[in-house]
Amino acid sequence: MNVEDLQWQADNWGGVSPPVVDLLLERGHLDLVVAAAAERGDWFCARGAVRVLCAAEEFERAWAVIRPFAETGWLPAVSAGADVLVRWGRVEEAVALARPDGATRPAAEVWRAYAEVLVKAGRVDEAISVLEPHLTDGRTPRSLVEMTEGQGNDERVLGLIVPLADEARRAQAQAQGQSQGRLHTLWETLDLQAEVLERSGQVEEAIRILGTDVAARRYGPQNTVESYVALLARHGRIEELHRAATTGGHEREALRPLVEALKAAGRAGEAETLLRGLVAANDYPGRCQALLMDLLAGQGRIDEAVEVVRPTFENPWEGLLYLAVRMLSDAGLHERALRLLDECSPEFLEETHWVPSNRWLLMGETGRCREAIAEVEATPDLDAEERDVTVASLLAQDGRPDEAIALLRSRTGLTASAAAAADLAELLIRQNRAAEAIAAIPGVAAQREAAGRRWGMWKDTESGSTDGPPTA
Repeated sequence: MNVEDLQWQADNWGGVSPPVVDLLLERGHLDLVVAAAAERGDWFCARGAVRVLCAAEEFERAWAVIRPFAETGWLPAVSAGADVLVRWGRVEEAVALARPDGATRPAAEVWRAYAEVLVKAGRVDEAISVLEPHLTDGRTPRSLVEMTEGQGNDERVLGLIVPLADEARRAQAQAQGQSQGRLHTLWETLDLQAEVLERSGQVEEAIRILGTDVAARRYGPQNTVESYVALLARHGRIEELHRAATTGGHEREALRPLVEALKAAGRAGEAETLLRGLVAANDYPGRCQALLMDLLAGQGRIDEAVEVVRPTFENPWEGLLYLAVRMLSDAGLHERALRLLDECSPEFLEETHWVPSNRWLLMGETGRCREAIAEVEATPDLDAEERDVTVASLLAQDGRPDEAIALLRSRTGLTASAAAAADLAELLIRQNRAAEAIAAIPGVAAQREAAGRRWGMWKDTESGSTDGPPTA
């Protein structure tokens, strides 16, 4: 176990992936997950096991799981280990574990992690003092605001945030140049100032200050408008939201919060009238149509919801067919969703690559698994792994899990993707073969080797291409 392997797992969902870990734990296989953490150095197994053990107040066992990971010095594991110790009542040990090493100048993220442990230990003032020298570093202002919520320190936090927010305002007024990192930090403090004012009960002041920033077009890398309209929505300020959405030039940011606020106020009819008017008046009404579809579907008016977006279905720029299919599928109306796809023109199908896979999924949901399998196997130019994974899913859905498992086993190994191994593992777990499921997933070293080999193959075949690496 080393920091590099742990970071690779976190970045790539390597090892046993979180969905597989969750499924194992849901089905009572805690001991297997604990063993995988210890024997394979699997981060997601360790994290999942600690979550379950702490919920059961088995802190000694949780510490035994996380300790080897924390001792590597990898920051997420250190934070997780400190959290276990705090919950166990071993607060001083937790603080000592998280305290930055004075031998080198720690990065701001190390100080943030240490401050979070101090807050959990009840030493909030000390945590704020730890962060104070690092407030111009990246996420530190955001971390300060998040970790002090409900701690009774809002006045002190405002005293640190407001000077940074005022600096951002001066920088805009004077057109001063700033480094991108500092500029990002400064602009975010506009939102943070309003956030702390709001939670301290100064709602009117929060709305006034952030509204002034929006009026002065102080947007920067952070979209201050989004924060402003969300603030208005939380406090039912419908008239201000209406102005922002219709005459204030902020339809993109304000329209959804306005619709949600109207619904919450029992004024869904007004929201519908507003959206229908915008659809009729707008040359590019896609966003309004999508919101209207959601509004109608939420009222059980499914037919009307579909008809609202039907004119967009084959629009190459604002097509809402996928959203309509997903809406019907989420409502359990798989046959109707399938009919929408079956009505697509041949020209649209030639240019649209998401339809076949979604169509096969819907066919499975409607009991037509064997027909879907036949279509998949007859589809030319389909990636071999995609074909096998799709067929395996349909086989399992058709009540033939052993055939599905056999097919996926033929895809696993060093040349297969981690996703294929995860699919196999989930099938095995559902067949009460949890130990086999974990064994079917290559270890971290093997996964890294396979990923490196795929990357090398891609570079060889795509030499000179400006596209990025394959994501599968």
